[in-house]
Amino acid sequence: MKLATLIGDVVSSRAADDRSTLHAVLLEALARVNAEYAPAHPLRVTVGDEYQGAFTEVGAAVRASLALRLELREYDVRHGLGWGTVTILQEEPRVEDGPGWWAARAAIEAVHAEQERAATRWRRTAFRTEEAQAALLAQAVEAALVLRDQAVDRLDIRSLSVLSGMLAGRTQREIGEELQVSASAVSQRIRAGGLTALAAAQEVWTMSGEGQG
Repeated sequence: MKLATLIGDVVSSRAADDRSTLHAVLLEALARVNAEYAPAHPLRVTVGDEYQGAFTEVGAAVRASLALRLELREYDVRHGLGWGTVTILQEEPRVEDGPGWWAARAAIEAVHAEQERAATRWRRTAFRTEEAQAALLAQAVEAALVLRDQAVDRLDIRSLSVLSGMLAGRTQREIGEELQVSASAVSQRIRAGGLTALAAAQEVWTMSGEGQG
């Protein structure tokens, strides 16, 4: 079965003051994103601070990767997204394999490499596929992720909270009440951070359909 795969981990998790708290926050974030996006293979922690899941559409995986970054905005997470065949080798404990996972692993390794370079330290998401016929898809998704990563990297925690509220469908007044600021202050952050464009891009992925295979 061809799926959009996602592998994520927490950047510099070993430096966390309280790893038990980090793990609890991570589990809660995964549960919320699972509830919202209903992945084909639910997101779950695999080893340490690494997690993975699989979706029926690339668009859903792209949207979920931003949702996770916003859910875990107090930390710093990165994601590798892939597309390809996924095979279940064993149900309990669950073991999966196949080109879909190899692609996601190659993607997150690419993010690691990009973060080592001063010019691209802001990279947090990449997309790869093992399928030659999906080359144009891979280029388009990767280009969109590069632009999204740079835009999100420029936002502070408060602006990330505003973006999270926007994606949840809350009004500027509701977001302001939650953050204890005025609706006008929220509006200013939306304009200054280009948050309307980020929200619009996220919406585009909801309309992308499957279109991968």
